[in-house]
Amino acid sequence: MKIIVNCISELKSVALQLIQYKKNKNIICFYGEMGVGKTTFIKEICKNLLVDDNVSSPTFSIVNQYKTKENKIIYHFDFYRLETEEEAYDMGYEEYFFQNDLCLIEWPEKIEGLIPEDIIKVILTKKGEQRLIEII
Repeated sequence: MKIIVNCISELKSVALQLIQYKKNKNIICFYGEMGVGKTTFIKEICKNLLVDDNVSSPTFSIVNQYKTKENKIIYHFDFYRLETEEEAYDMGYEEYFFQNDLCLIEWPEKIEGLIPEDIIKVILTKKGEQRLIEII
């Protein structure tokens, strides 16, 4: 599925489509260059999943945990600062990835060898002021 987004207000409907598309998949990986809007899109997804917490980039903490109004947990990862996959082992990534909680991952290419196969890939690219969001 490929979607062109012209403005931030259009992200709500794209986030809803992704939520419906994900079904029983619990890992969604977000690919795209710095500043393309990965965190902004994740904020909209969390808003649609009724997250009460402040959603922000976990660039320095590596992982943020959010709770929904339905008492479900969502983990938001940003692996940009990792130098090796070993660092993901050190933080206990398995405890997050192999539960039944939703994991939203920015910069998954930093730990590509640790990402399970049954995931959803979201590729964001810039086209001028537009964003192309490809969901695989």
